[in-house]
Amino acid sequence: MMKGYLSSGMTTCAGCAMELVARTVFETLGQNTVVVIPPGCAAILAGYSGETPLHLPVVMSNLEATAAFASGIRAGLDILGKENVQVLGFAGDGGTADIGLQSLSGAAERNERIIYVCYDNEAYMNTGIQSSGSTPTGAWTTTTPAGKTTPRKDLAQIMAAHRIPYVATASVAYPEDLSRKVKKASQAQGTAFIHVHSPCPTGWRFPPSKTIEVARMAVRTGMWLLYEVENGKTTINIKPGDLPVQRYLELQGRFKNLSDAEVKALQAEADARRAFVRSLQT
Repeated sequence: MMKGYLSSGMTTCAGCAMELVARTVFETLGQNTVVVIPPGCAAILAGYSGETPLHLPVVMSNLEATAAFASGIRAGLDILGKENVQVLGFAGDGGTADIGLQSLSGAAERNERIIYVCYDNEAYMNTGIQSSGSTPTGAWTTTTPAGKTTPRKDLAQIMAAHRIPYVATASVAYPEDLSRKVKKASQAQGTAFIHVHSPCPTGWRFPPSKTIEVARMAVRTGMWLLYEVENGKTTINIKPGDLPVQRYLELQGRFKNLSDAEVKALQAEADARRAFVRSLQT
């Protein structure tokens, strides 16, 4: 008897958070789900040469067109009267914050009834660890060897600005929170977007056994906030801890060359971000 919707023996990297995120999302949505996955780390879930480890209908889209593919599938299912089938776009930050942002924005503007989950490992990991729009300030990548000098895009707030029914952030370290948010997304009357923090041992330079510890420390230091926006109403789900961001940074080799001044700047950025999200609660 099959257990879960992904076969065992996957060739994802050791400690891969993306696979854990995917398993949680698929298990929550269940078998009445069609998945759209673009090229990226998750392409291995879609498979190659007609074979896939995913026990759900899946199509690999163009990198820039995940939301467009999902929109078309949604329209086709509705025409066939299969409104109870969920359509899920599952893409990384490169295919969401950068290359796929235009099709995602278009789908959100039309309020297509799709779920879009971005697993954010903060760089183009499967093509050589190049910087993306989600790479945080100061992080080493192969295209920012001295540390990225610009801040990351705020995907959750970009999507919330589209006034879609449901936007949420989540973390691989808090699977119950992620599952609850996926359930809410499945009930949304329109576009739902979930932005999931997905640490990458390979690109972030930490031992594979530390994935959950790194993800949890991001929340405890306020470097990643867990909240949701339901029909315009913002709720912080897990209160950030008061640990200094240094505790998060020191777990990763990609931040090892930061100066004291740069660490202080990241602390100030995290504090400002926390204050901003708090100010949105009503």
